[in-house]
Amino acid sequence: MKRQAAFTLVELLVVIAIIGILVALLMPAVQGARESARRLRCSNNLYNLGRAFQAHEETHGFFPTAGGPTWEWHMTYENGVPTVGERQHGGWGFQILKHIEATAVWIGGDKNAADQERSILAISTPNPIFFCPSRRRPEVVVAKDWLKYPWNTGQTFGHAKNDYAAATLDRSTDSAGDGIVRNMKITQAAHVRDGLSNTILLAEKRHNLNCLGRLVVNDNEGYTCGWNHDTLRFTGRQPMPDFYSDDCGDAGNDLFGSSHPTGFNVVMGDGAVKFFPFDIDLTTFRNLGNRADGKAVVLPD
Repeated sequence: MKRQAAFTLVELLVVIAIIGILVALLMPAVQGARESARRLRCSNNLYNLGRAFQAHEETHGFFPTAGGPTWEWHMTYENGVPTVGERQHGGWGFQILKHIEATAVWIGGDKNAADQERSILAISTPNPIFFCPSRRRPEVVVAKDWLKYPWNTGQTFGHAKNDYAAATLDRSTDSAGDGIVRNMKITQAAHVRDGLSNTILLAEKRHNLNCLGRLVVNDNEGYTCGWNHDTLRFTGRQPMPDFYSDDCGDAGNDLFGSSHPTGFNVVMGDGAVKFFPFDIDLTTFRNLGNRADGKAVVLPD
């Protein structure tokens, strides 16, 4: 009888080793493909947020404000209807809800509900469009109400977070801010004298990844809050990638940034989505956060 051919132990180990090497070689490509898909979804989020701003401007004649004058306010309603423009204390994330297929959350559910309950519904309802998939899934953290105006409900409820912020140079030259999205002050397209295509509307913001899922500075009030670092960041500071730190008091120094390897997504005032490197020239970046400084800019390739 002939003996049947079979793998020896050495040959089997060689095959396993080769498979391991191939898998190791393929993993970076697989991870790269996944990150490319996540980055595309993130840029699509910003594209749709930009469209919502455009729809708001077409409807009302001005862009959403940053709300305010501080983070301490609930959403504002008059006769059960959300106010707009300079009468709305809730931030831009709340003001665009009806333009991102979230009208029920914007209205506040039941038309007979108290304004406090309407506000809580908005604050606590997450929307995937506000989250970059490279960083986290939609996230809600439960905490007792610490807002002050026009009331404190004393209730405990969820606070839906966000990964995108409006852009402004700083607060020093204009108490309402230098960007398109301003503190309790409307901006019309004509006010953006540098051109909508040369002014940043929204961009990804930097986070301490070790502290996701907690209430931390600049990542606590959530997407609805007015004039706060949760929803506003400064172009006068160099953007940086996400980081890990045991100090949850360090939430990113009010910087723009992302969990993408080389840069971050930005949507301009005209709705165009760009990808800027972290090492973007700071002078250029500063100028992009000012809607009317008259300074020429050259956008990164």
